[in-house]
Amino acid sequence: MPIVAPSLLSANFIDLQADCNMLNESQADWFHLDVMDGRFVPNISFGPMIIEFIRKATTKFCDVHLMIKQPEHFAEQFKNAGADGLTVHVEACTHLHRNIQQIKGLGMKAGIALNPHTPIASLVDIVQDIDMVCLMSVNPGFGGQKFIPQTLEKIKQLRQMANDRNKPLHIEIDGGVTLDNAKEIIEAGADVLVAGNTVFRSANPTETIARLKAL
Repeated sequence: MPIVAPSLLSANFIDLQADCNMLNESQADWFHLDVMDGRFVPNISFGPMIIEFIRKATTKFCDVHLMIKQPEHFAEQFKNAGADGLTVHVEACTHLHRNIQQIKGLGMKAGIALNPHTPIASLVDIVQDIDMVCLMSVNPGFGGQKFIPQTLEKIKQLRQMANDRNKPLHIEIDGGVTLDNAKEIIEAGADVLVAGNTVFRSANPTETIARLKAL
């Protein structure tokens, strides 16, 4: 079964506790937390303070996705706020290996995110050192976008790269994941589904999560 990681970017922030309670009681595996700085992506979301509150509301894995420039300046803050895993963008890191070493040195799982235009080949010399790759299947910055079909080929390439190295690797898909395309995404080789609007805008979020888990 896939890991289901609802993105709280689509949650109701007026009553965030209620949405956290719903996720805690559901079959969701992870809380996916999107951090945006308005510089790396054209939007601003939230930072360590909000994650600290969310950490107090759940014992589930907090999967923090940094869509920010110079993530090395903030890694320790996110660790202290309660991040279990920290994902940084290859496009934002001049010294990517150093970034991964920093994240692991702080005791977190380390992930790398790729924008839609970034080739899988950019991971050849680093894939052995990471726990997860987050493939952006939309252009990062905003929820509610449509899945980019070429992502399926990228998933297959990445899974083959990991298999060739006998490397256990989570492949997370972030953007446009729906009940209609999730099965095809999993069959291509992904095992972590980030779902924001699909979960939080559905009539029954708990049931939607269960349906994703059952694929």
